[in-house]
Amino acid sequence: MTLGVEIERKFLIRRMPEQQPERIYKIRQGYIARERGNTVRVRERDDEYILSIKTQKSGPGRNELEFKITKEEADILFSSISHYAIIKKREIYKIDGVSWELDIFEGVNKGLIIAEVELVTANDKIPLPNWIGPEVTSLSKFYNANIADMPFESWRISYEDLIERLSE
Repeated sequence: MTLGVEIERKFLIRRMPEQQPERIYKIRQGYIARERGNTVRVRERDDEYILSIKTQKSGPGRNELEFKITKEEADILFSSISHYAIIKKREIYKIDGVSWELDIFEGVNKGLIIAEVELVTANDKIPLPNWIGPEVTSLSKFYNANIADMPFESWRISYEDLIERLSE
């Protein structure tokens, strides 16, 4: 089990980074329970299976507990989700000493790309690469748990138009 605090910022991107990613993962995830900002999630990342529990906390960020589980346990949990599974490719980039995760969504969320950066403290100042677009950290529509219920294909807007609208 790992226990930590997750403090992150989320952005749309204007274009893909010019450099090659350091690592690429294939991710499938689903939400078993969601209530008042707390979530229980099952995730398959390559050949690893993880049960995550995220809870609200006072101050910035959220508490995050992760447990490794077996494929059989993950299959049981995936069979219990009531939404489309989130399918995405995660590309990891190291830029100016900062690790950026680009989630490139597939399936019913194809076309959506969200960049995330995890912070040590909420006041961390990070240099933003020139390919970063509008920040969407505070917009709950961009939380994976909400994307699962309201996939990008139902938003009735292109990614380019979304960036333009949020940049105004």
